[in-house]
Amino acid sequence: MAAPRSCALWSYCGRRWSRLMRCCELPGLRSSWPGGPLGARQLSQEKQATETHFGFETVSEEEKGGKVYHVFESVAKKYDVMNDMMSLGIHRIWKDLLLWKMRPFPGTQLLDVAGGTGDIAFRFLNYVQAQHKGKQKRQLRAQQNLSWEEIAKKYQNEEDPLGGSRVVVCDINKEMLKIGKQKAHARGYKAGLAWVLGDAEELPFDDDKFDVYTIAFGIRNVTHIDQALQEAHRVLKPGGRFLCLEFSQVNNPLISRLYDLYSFQVIPVLGEVIAGDWKSYQYLVESIRQFPPQEEFKEMIEDAGFEKVTYESLTSGIVAIHSGFKL
Repeated sequence: MAAPRSCALWSYCGRRWSRLMRCCELPGLRSSWPGGPLGARQLSQEKQATETHFGFETVSEEEKGGKVYHVFESVAKKYDVMNDMMSLGIHRIWKDLLLWKMRPFPGTQLLDVAGGTGDIAFRFLNYVQAQHKGKQKRQLRAQQNLSWEEIAKKYQNEEDPLGGSRVVVCDINKEMLKIGKQKAHARGYKAGLAWVLGDAEELPFDDDKFDVYTIAFGIRNVTHIDQALQEAHRVLKPGGRFLCLEFSQVNNPLISRLYDLYSFQVIPVLGEVIAGDWKSYQYLVESIRQFPPQEEFKEMIEDAGFEKVTYESLTSGIVAIHSGFKL
């Protein structure tokens, strides 16, 4: 459903005006314009009862939050199984690509927002642990004169297998976090992992705290995407990186038609058969169509203050990875 041209024009002009106002701020003076940090907090406090979309349905902003919460509360137990069924397992490759694009360094502090079931967090822990072990082996090989006993002691005295890296999973939904914690326990993940109940629009963290912020298949469900992006910018350290994996706009007409047919005719049926929930998966399909295309979302990330913003479309644009830096 394409938005009227007048709405698109107002949206475009609004983003440009927001950038201009930030450029005109006086040193040491925090802006009260909605595009600035203080303005974002004011909008957060006011929570104006304006209309927004919930899939193809028009609802109030307050109502959307509750509806989205109910969707993920309903699908939490079957969330991972449905991801495999809906994407034929390809979502695993997309998430692996996100980690390969991140390439976390030793000591990286990661915030994974809307990461309730832990998919990104577990990949991060596996990655940094493998990196740390590889570094340790290279150091031992360089010390040719060490005895077997000395090498064994070095391994035994290793206090932190992650090399100081940590990940915080933040999600607004208690059921999603509950499933994530259960998975972590079953797979033996303990060190370097924390679970926090929190809203992407009002993150419960200090400024300049994390090296990397990730959000995978979550930002399209946020009521105020611009506000979530501003929060991402706020909690990142200078030099920190924003990475978003999200469904996007298919760039091949033939694949687009097939994708629409599969999305609207098959996915809700799978949701009913596997999870006993047609409506939630109908919403998920509709929410993808309401999300901005790659270039428009890139501009929104830039409007939040990020620089060197790029994106990479995957699988003919079914999903895209957007990247930006806080400089």
